[in-house]
Amino acid sequence: MKIYTLHKKQNLPITIEKAWEFLSDPKNLKVITPDYMGFHILSGADRPLFAGQIIQYIVTPVLGIKTKWVTEITHSIDNRYFVDEQRFGPYALWHHKHFIKEIEGGVEMEDIID
Repeated sequence: MKIYTLHKKQNLPITIEKAWEFLSDPKNLKVITPDYMGFHILSGADRPLFAGQIIQYIVTPVLGIKTKWVTEITHSIDNRYFVDEQRFGPYALWHHKHFIKEIEGGVEMEDIID
């Protein structure tokens, strides 16, 4: 299996605390997911993220076919990073690392998806 990696960085003019407040609330996945994905959270988003948390979703990525997607938060350090990994779903592999760090004028947010 060939592994593809998506690597993105962006700078935001906010505090690291504000960035973490948004990122650590699983309900915000609905806010940042495009409408065409048909994203709906089924369970596990009722509190801020923590290592071991299981979140279940329904997504409609292709041709209107609904697919169940289950991810686990495998690592988390407040105001620094977290990792979510697919346990069941549409991808052969999903390992998503989210990093935030303070920079002059705000925060740098970095995403690496394998």
